[in-house]
Amino acid sequence: MSGIPHPSPLADCSILLLAGGRGQRMGGRDKGWVNWQGRALIEHVHAVVRPLTDDLIISCNRNQARYAALADQLISDPVADFPGPLIGIIEALRVARHPWLLVLPCDAPLVDRELLQQLHGQAGARPVMLRRDGYWEPLFSLIPTTLLPALQAQWQAGQRSPQRALLEHQPLALECPADDRRLSNFNELAMLTQPSS
Repeated sequence: MSGIPHPSPLADCSILLLAGGRGQRMGGRDKGWVNWQGRALIEHVHAVVRPLTDDLIISCNRNQARYAALADQLISDPVADFPGPLIGIIEALRVARHPWLLVLPCDAPLVDRELLQQLHGQAGARPVMLRRDGYWEPLFSLIPTTLLPALQAQWQAGQRSPQRALLEHQPLALECPADDRRLSNFNELAMLTQPSS
């Protein structure tokens, strides 16, 4: 019936795009706004996730006005000197409007909706992480917001690794093949010459 909005495919899920890094391997550039195939890296990811949620959160420490145009909520690290993605995840869990938070890096322009829906399909009390060739990928994960207090406690105890933090909560694994290009992180300038397929 026309005029009635359709619910988002991941209606019970907030989505976090992590764009708050230092960009050291990009010469200090803000990775989200590095161009690839005619669009900024984050614009590629945004095109995939925007239709999936009504709560799109971007974690950034620079260029806030530009990122704000893409997001429903904007967060920044509460401490200086780029402490890493775990604090971005924690800050997003604090403001997420839905029971689950889907975490993605801003520099994975080949990610697709099928992969995200597979992650979401395993939503439960435990986090879900992609695992590729035996290696956990914490920046491709689904986290129940009920884990916020535990992750905050781990941060206060000195934990800075999102992988180690999430592994303490017995995550479910979504297995991906070693050559799955959807997980490619375009985090070095040399990778920007890669074709899209």
